[in-house]
Amino acid sequence: MIRSLLLAAVLVAQTICSAAVLAHELRPAFLEIRQVAQDRYVVTWKVPAMGERRLALYVKLPAACEVEGEKIGALQDAAYFERWNAKCPDGIKDQIILIEGLRTTMTDVLARVEYLGGATQSTRLTPENPEFVASGAQTRWEVFQTYLTLGVEHILSGLDHLLFVLALMLLISDRWMLIKTITAFTVAHSITLVGSALGYLSLPQTPVEATIALSIAFVASELAKTQIGAPRTSERYPWLVAFVFGLLHGFGFAGALKEIGLPQQDIPLALLSFNVGVEAGQLLFVAVLLLVFRAIMALVVVPERPARMAAAYAIGVISTFWLLTRLDGLWT
Repeated sequence: MIRSLLLAAVLVAQTICSAAVLAHELRPAFLEIRQVAQDRYVVTWKVPAMGERRLALYVKLPAACEVEGEKIGALQDAAYFERWNAKCPDGIKDQIILIEGLRTTMTDVLARVEYLGGATQSTRLTPENPEFVASGAQTRWEVFQTYLTLGVEHILSGLDHLLFVLALMLLISDRWMLIKTITAFTVAHSITLVGSALGYLSLPQTPVEATIALSIAFVASELAKTQIGAPRTSERYPWLVAFVFGLLHGFGFAGALKEIGLPQQDIPLALLSFNVGVEAGQLLFVAVLLLVFRAIMALVVVPERPARMAAAYAIGVISTFWLLTRLDGLWT
């Protein structure tokens, strides 16, 4: 079974490497509309960018809305930020807000509207559904659905988190140890996700992202050094490795959640549903990989040592590339 697992690892790693090339376009855009008076709003718009080029996505408010003053825009951290004030005589409630150009991209938009009094509305827009109705405060069920979906999508689009889980799976041959390790990873990143989202814990996001890449490189190096009959500490206690690095991955999840924002009236519910979504997405990823591994096991036999080394080096190269690019962002 291990030989099949390693072959699948090579294929998955190659897929992830190809996906990394599209990472800039796959990152979601973010729209925040904050009501500051009955007919006035502050709009913040963040679009993924590469160098001096940004995605051609534009916010279209209801026809009655007018821009007041100048729009302020700037490139920062691989994204284009734009901010402006809008006057909407009839307000925006029950009105359609559209993202022009979204249909021709492969990215999503996370939209958040904050109304007077603290009510919030969060929604996800896709190329198939590029508009939404500003409906006012969400029901608790809508909050649960929205943040559950965002949690699932965040982990499934988080290539670095998934690659870390894949490396752990390849490092562990015992099923119960795998369950213990995934549980340790879950508990650890849940601790820092909740603590950071509630403001009790805090770390700068750029070093966190660099360290996450380093954690993947570490597990890849351990995978490359494994020898039959001579288990390393990481093989004997993989749950400990997963727990320690899981704390850092939790800060990464929290960074995404901070961008989305939390509804002030339903913070515990939104936080819980986002975390449940992350765990559901992670378990889905593990289940799909196990099914793929089992299918390959029935069809192909691959020399174990070469396949293991190929998987370790593929994961190591990808994670090192991420580490270097994130370190570059740290110093610039």
